[in-house]
Amino acid sequence: MRFRMLPSLRPDLNEHLYLRDPQATELGRRLLAESVRLLDEIGFEAFTFRKLATALGSTEASLYRYFENKHRLLTYLVSWHWAWLRFRVRFALHNVADPRQRLRLALGAVCEASTDDPATPDFDEAALFRVVMAEASKAYLTKEVDADNQAGLFREYKRLVADLVTVVQAVNPAYAHPYALASTLLESARKQLFFAQHLPSLTDGPDQVGAFLEHLAMAALAAPAACPPAPASSVAG
Repeated sequence: MRFRMLPSLRPDLNEHLYLRDPQATELGRRLLAESVRLLDEIGFEAFTFRKLATALGSTEASLYRYFENKHRLLTYLVSWHWAWLRFRVRFALHNVADPRQRLRLALGAVCEASTDDPATPDFDEAALFRVVMAEASKAYLTKEVDADNQAGLFREYKRLVADLVTVVQAVNPAYAHPYALASTLLESARKQLFFAQHLPSLTDGPDQVGAFLEHLAMAALAAPAACPPAPASSVAG
C-alpha cells in the first residue's frame, strides 16, 4: 500500500472518485479539510457546494472541477478514512506474530479511529470519523451502488475488509464466514460508537465497544463451522 502525505500522509484513491485530484493542489486540499469540518457541523443533507465555496472564499465552479457532486465528495472522504484506517491497522500489527493478539490489536485500531492523527495536521481525522459514523452508509445505499461498485468506488473499504479477513482466518482457518465477520465487525464498531454518542440506550457505552467486538469475534471463531466455506466467486463483488 503506497501512501503520500497530506501534507504528511496521502492515500492514493480511485481516480473515478474525482474529476481532478484534490490532493494535488492547495485549493483541493483546503476543499477536503473544509468539507470535513462543514459536513461534521451541518450534515450531508444540509451540505452544498455553495456553502462550501463560501467557507473557502472560492466559487462553486472551481469546486465542481474536483468533484461532480457532493455524493462523490462524500464517497471520496469515506474512502480516505478507510485507507487511513487500513494503514493504522497494518501499523498496529507490524511484527506481531500471535494470531489472537493480531486480532485484538486490529480491533483496537478500528475502535481508536475516532482520534485525530498528528501525522496529518491539516486534516481532522476525529471530525472525519464523526462524518463516517453518521454518513458512511449514504456512500453505498443508493440506486447507483452497482455501477459505483463496478467503477471501484468502494475499493478502500474492500481492501480493509480483506486485511481483516486475513487476520480472522489466521485465528481459525476453518471458519466459514470470514468476510461476513470482518465487515460486521467494521460496521458494528461504527454504529456502536454512533449509538454511544447519540442513542446511548442502544449500547453499553463507548468504553465497551472494543470489548464487545473482541467477544463477538472470538466467540464466532471458537464456534464449530456450521457449513463449508463459500466459494471464492461469492465474495468477488
